[in-house]
Amino acid sequence: MALQWPEHGDLASAGIDEAGRGPLAGPVVAAAVILDPACIIDGLDDSKKLSEATRERLVGEIRLHALAWSVAEASAEEIDRLNILQATFLAMRRAADGLAIAPVRALVDGNRVPPGLRCTAEAIVKGDGKIASIAAASILAKSHRDAVMRRIAETYPQYGFERHMGYPTAAHFAALAEHGPCPVHRRSFGPVAQRLLF
Repeated sequence: MALQWPEHGDLASAGIDEAGRGPLAGPVVAAAVILDPACIIDGLDDSKKLSEATRERLVGEIRLHALAWSVAEASAEEIDRLNILQATFLAMRRAADGLAIAPVRALVDGNRVPPGLRCTAEAIVKGDGKIASIAAASILAKSHRDAVMRRIAETYPQYGFERHMGYPTAAHFAALAEHGPCPVHRRSFGPVAQRLLF
């Protein structure tokens, strides 16, 4: 299915998506993108359907050709303090606020619109596979978060973050059992909280 591209003259519609709601460690990341209707970027799709090499190529094209783009985070500490949903909304607001062009409307992946956006907004379920600007945002968010987790892995190599990106894999559970949580683990998440008891 072809993605819906901004119509000619639609210069201020931002797609917003996130990466990293499910992991046990690291930030949740959101991105916002305003695409240029006159500059089609071939290959945009839900970031989860793309290889790492394809995502990285598209990151360069999005940054080069989009009218505006922004990436923002909410930290593990903010996730623990606010809960993952509210932290995701916070990252999305930060991404929208970081755009060099103020959007007139936002198209948000999922079934809920973050409160506090400074424009009208619409939630679109599976939007990253339907709307080009949301797909672009999903690619930027995923690429940024993976890079963050690789940097974190240099500080905490015993957890293998560069391989599982903080997601709850068998290897991650084994590392948690052996070493306990590190400062970037989300202590409010059940598998991490259980390790705090030992």
